[in-house]
Amino acid sequence: MKTSSSLSPSAEDQAALWAARLDGSTLDAADRIALDAWLAENPAHRTLLSGYCQFSADLELQIPALVAAGSVALPAAKKAPRSNLVWFPRLALAAAAALVVVGVWFAHSANRFETVASSVGQRQTITLADGTRVELDARTSLQVGMSRSERRVRLSEGEAFFTVSKDPARPFTVETPNGSVRVTGTVFNVRTATAASLDVTVVEGSVQVRPEHLGGPASAEPVALRAGDHLTASAKGVSVQPLSASARDETLAWRQGQIVFHDVPIPEALARFARYHARTLTPTPAVIAANRHVGGRYALDDLEGFLTELATTQHVTVQHGAGGTVRVSLPTEP
Repeated sequence: MKTSSSLSPSAEDQAALWAARLDGSTLDAADRIALDAWLAENPAHRTLLSGYCQFSADLELQIPALVAAGSVALPAAKKAPRSNLVWFPRLALAAAAALVVVGVWFAHSANRFETVASSVGQRQTITLADGTRVELDARTSLQVGMSRSERRVRLSEGEAFFTVSKDPARPFTVETPNGSVRVTGTVFNVRTATAASLDVTVVEGSVQVRPEHLGGPASAEPVALRAGDHLTASAKGVSVQPLSASARDETLAWRQGQIVFHDVPIPEALARFARYHARTLTPTPAVIAANRHVGGRYALDDLEGFLTELATTQHVTVQHGAGGTVRVSLPTEP
């Protein structure tokens, strides 16, 4: 799915200028052709223009107050034919509005973020304005911001695989609730699926990770990772270990719609599958206390296959309830 995060800053500039022209004058045939061509370039242009037209209209209502406060200076009115007296003030207001609109964009472009999100069971790939390719796992939310000096992505939750377009002049930073990852151009994976965890896997190049808000003080110095390194950060601390090619492929198996468990507690395995299905998967307190672990490779879209194997290998009872709920209990439980 593509959103307006793929638009360049110049598209914002064009939308602001077209909005001012539409508000302040009548387009001739050549202008109309140019506008239609610009709108046809990208479906998001029409939405962008509509937003600026509304902004311009709202701003025009505020122009008198802005003038009175000295925030906007209108062009001096020259003597004009009576027939022009109707449209001249409106044109002046539109010109002032255009200046404010463009000024707002340049003043705040570094802080503009567009949101991209994947739903339950959905994986998708997007290309950002700078050419960076991002693969989103299910239930993943990104806010993307591009400026002339930096590229910034906020990974609110979930997991994403980044192939970053090289641009030494504009560092690329992935911010998460649990820390940040900074690069100029490389290939890496970031996962922040819980409230206090961060996992980073580097495939190519190098990154700098600064874990934060994990139950301890923020790291004074970033942790440098190279290709093949895997960082895990939680309230228990930060660990870095090199991964073999096979271990790295298992970590990134979600990209092929699979998941690999190695001695993973049943509650954690159920939570991982729940991200891909609109189901509530609940282990009983007895199952949690039993501290049983699972292993193996599973297809993420085959929940029933996983539950069947879980019941067979771990000797638990799987009960399906109303609304798609699933209860996992011990056979001795009622």
